[in-house]
Amino acid sequence: MVVVMKERASDTEVEAVIAQLVELGMDVHRSTGASRIVLGVVGGGKVDPRLIELMAGVHEVVRISQPYKLASRTFQPEDTIITIGDLRIGGDEVIVIAGPCSAENEAQVHATAVAVERAGAKVLRGGAFKPRSSPYSFQGMGEAGLQLLREGSNAHDLKLVTEVMDASQIEVIGKYADIYQVGARNMQNFTLLRELGRTRKPILLKRGIAATMEEWLLSAEYILAGGNKDVILCERGIRTFETFTRNTLDLSAIPIVKELSHLPIFVDPSHGMGRRDKVAPMARAAVAAGADGLIIEVHNDPDHALSDGAQSMFPAQFDRLMAELRIIAPAIGRSICLEPVARRGWAR
Repeated sequence: MVVVMKERASDTEVEAVIAQLVELGMDVHRSTGASRIVLGVVGGGKVDPRLIELMAGVHEVVRISQPYKLASRTFQPEDTIITIGDLRIGGDEVIVIAGPCSAENEAQVHATAVAVERAGAKVLRGGAFKPRSSPYSFQGMGEAGLQLLREGSNAHDLKLVTEVMDASQIEVIGKYADIYQVGARNMQNFTLLRELGRTRKPILLKRGIAATMEEWLLSAEYILAGGNKDVILCERGIRTFETFTRNTLDLSAIPIVKELSHLPIFVDPSHGMGRRDKVAPMARAAVAAGADGLIIEVHNDPDHALSDGAQSMFPAQFDRLMAELRIIAPAIGRSICLEPVARRGWAR
């Protein structure tokens, strides 16, 4: 349930309500909005809402019908804004994350970082620990890859997001990354989600391969319940009977999640399509539909990439896409990297 405090409720009144709920065996998560304080109440204790409503400073008690509580817009009507240094995720600016599927070598990481930064990306993506379908596929460089990615992001004033596959990797990845990514295969790895809930870095949570939106938001709930409020949802395509594309990119998730939750939502058209020639149109559609950001695979030489080369854009393709997105974003009241861009030609 949610306890909505009166506009002029004092800190003493708020703390008294929290203390009463904790005494009844509940966990309380405080959210301070523009005009009111809202208390999200979860747990196994027994609470009579009528008694809470009688307490000083309480405006109303609202029951949340959804199984997810802290992720719901009922709990927090205002959009969540995640701040990493000077980067604001979930605000008016559409944030673009770009980079290779995997760190392969120093030259590749730096060349790609140069390309995506020049085009307007704000965050470098890249894997060091790779969950691959085949045990014989390239599995990533491990900590050496993290070092290359951090050096590349620092050199070009980019934030860094990389995937964490297991709770044992949280500490080492945390030394290098600004954002932890939870891949589709781990969306319901609840042990990992609980541990990430104890961290204080943003989590980019990808939708599972066959997950419903409710299941996806419940996974976010695990992280939020642990105390980490900085969760970014990422639609990356779901598995259907269609085989032409790698997955079926569900862009309907954008307006639906916007209605159900306050969390920012990104879209990954690279994994959604699995073909670089189809990434740009889906990226354009995602921004038009209201996505707060994109995560796109870009490689300086995708034809020779060690993983996901077919869905990785050439730098020139990414340049052109970013220019197109600058036309689309203002039409819906958003912006996207307003700095000048050095274009290298759009032949490919």
